Amino acid sequence: MSMDQQDLDPDSTTDVEDVINTEEELIKECEEMWKDMEECQNKLSLIGTETLTDSNAQLSLLIMQVKCLTAELSQWQKETPEIIPLTEDVLVTLGKEEFQKLRHDLEMVLSTIQSKNEKLKEDLEREQQWLGEQQQIMESLNVLHNELKNQVVTFSKSRISNELKTKMLNIKEYKEKLLITLGEFLEDHFPLPDVNFKKKKQNIGESTAQLITLHEILEILINRLFDVPHDPYVRISDSFWPPYVELLLRNGIALRHPEDPTRIRLEAFHQ
Repeated sequence: MSMDQQDLDPDSTTDVEDVINTEEELIKECEEMWKDMEECQNKLSLIGTETLTDSNAQLSLLIMQVKCLTAELSQWQKETPEIIPLTEDVLVTLGKEEFQKLRHDLEMVLSTIQSKNEKLKEDLEREQQWLGEQQQIMESLNVLHNELKNQVVTFSKSRISNELKTKMLNIKEYKEKLLITLGEFLEDHFPLPDVNFKKKKQNIGESTAQLITLHEILEILINRLFDVPHDPYVRISDSFWPPYVELLLRNGIALRHPEDPTRIRLEAFHQ
């Protein structure tokens, strides 16, 4: 409690009693005024008990209401409500109440501000920690960048071009070796039909077109796939030995056209 409140406390009891007495007097005066109004209304209701006809009922009712309001107005004009005097004691009491209310409100505001300050302090510490970590990362990256700059080796365009040409030649040589090895494997394990088979075929009356090896069939399919990728299908001619075609289809090496069974293409294993 402050020094001002200690000085005002001895008179606080007397001020409160004065306010209570003033309130009781006002309540009594209001009750007396209410009784007088009830009496006036009873008198007016007795005066207006005559029977009204249907033609002038509304007019008579309005006249009665005007009389009631006039009587009530006259009664209020006679009364002079007593105004509480703004003495020093009353003002001091009201000031104390306002001061207590203001103090309570300020304490609530102070508590709210302190809570927000604590939250902001925690956020600031967390952001400072994150900033320190980012600065350490940046320093490490700068060191690494400087080390890489010192290790950069300048390559001339001619050197890069020569290296690419060398790689291309190596790839072509490796490709040729693969094709030769594949051809030898196919010739050993998948030869053309023998002469007796050709004679039987001629006796049956089938086409006598020159058959090509499985190696040649694969080369045709491979060339078609890379030369015309938008239409890689090859029509099956009489030079394709049917067992070899069936072998490629059954093992998933070749695929038949979905709409034309006389055309096949190589499976795109490179994709």
